[in-house]
Amino acid sequence: MGWAGKCSNCGTWGSLVETVVSSTPTRKGAVSQIPISLSTVTKERYERFETKITELDRVLGGGIVAGQVTLIAGEPGIGKSTLLMQVAHKVGDTFYVAGEESASQLKLRAERLKVDLSALWVLEDTNVDSIVASLDSFQATSALKLVIVDSIQTLTTPDLSGGAGSVGQIRECTFRLTQWAKRNNIPIILVGQVTKEGTVAGPATLAHMVDTVLWFEGDKNLTLRLLRSIKNRFGPTDEVGIFEMQELGLISMSSMNLLRTERKENVPGSMTTVVLEGTRPLMVEVQALVVSSKLPVPRRVAQGIDSRRIEVILAVLSKHARLNISDCDVFVNIAGGVIIRETGADLAVALAIASSYREVSLPAGLVAVGEVGLLGEVRSVSREKDRLKEAKRQEFSKYVSSQNTSTLVEAIRKYIKK
Repeated sequence: MGWAGKCSNCGTWGSLVETVVSSTPTRKGAVSQIPISLSTVTKERYERFETKITELDRVLGGGIVAGQVTLIAGEPGIGKSTLLMQVAHKVGDTFYVAGEESASQLKLRAERLKVDLSALWVLEDTNVDSIVASLDSFQATSALKLVIVDSIQTLTTPDLSGGAGSVGQIRECTFRLTQWAKRNNIPIILVGQVTKEGTVAGPATLAHMVDTVLWFEGDKNLTLRLLRSIKNRFGPTDEVGIFEMQELGLISMSSMNLLRTERKENVPGSMTTVVLEGTRPLMVEVQALVVSSKLPVPRRVAQGIDSRRIEVILAVLSKHARLNISDCDVFVNIAGGVIIRETGADLAVALAIASSYREVSLPAGLVAVGEVGLLGEVRSVSREKDRLKEAKRQEFSKYVSSQNTSTLVEAIRKYIKK
């Protein structure tokens, strides 16, 4: 069969995928199976061991399960290989498949991170069948606790003609590694490359085939890193691990003070809020700058928050608070490289913009939590009491939320006095 880019049935381009066809003949008759009642099924207890990296264990639900296949993805240079090298050091007896880097490059990183070199075994290979054979041989003679593959997009099988990174190759290689992990009850961590759109490279079925999908995010120019659980068959999917990148690798953070250590008091345009990252409240600083524009269409620049949400908040400020910002450039930034995906920071953003516009600083020790509606009302958000409790624990003595403020105009009049 020659090359074909268009499906003759549905007419879509790029939808044809090379697959391995089994030579085993199909049976004419199928054996009838008797279903069982779910009440009679014995509950399985999964063997789990800790990586001894606090934030990673938190995201995984308490540690790694035997036979678990985990996909960890993120932008290049975000810290995936660094974290996995630290995991190998903590766990020990780790088989590291190097598809992108050489053994000498891995040794340089390991020495920089002060990793125990004797507990890490490196294989430079990209043939998945050779890798599986090597794993079988190694397991027969040595203790093996963990397998790391960096990265899954570099592996190939000679059973398919497609190149490394193609849909068929990624799917087949992942399937064979998953089968080995389940058969031998040894966990495997796969590193996934990302596309320029910020998604995992390869087919969407890759996320369905593995047990756990973790996403690394953060600004590479800053020290903060977030590890988010997207999928987890053995634990929660709403957990987030927080790390700080230091010279000796990624350090687990139990304190949230990193996000506001450089915050300046009594400066217009600065406001603190509490957002939810997974199940934990996180203190973040919202910064806003409003300046007169010389452009026909004023600029609206947002970093760390959806720019469309900023447009909505600006419309509410213009309509209900009577702020004449239609001819002003507005810049909004979430300090620390945090990305806000919820509406709980709306009130803080609105107050920061109003503070910068009127050049009036907000009171020290004030935190704002709440969603701003199109009618100018302040609406409650999920787990608002937990957020305010975290603010109090972080020594914020005053708060503005739906509990003590009903409208945005009321909040502006109370805390931003010209």
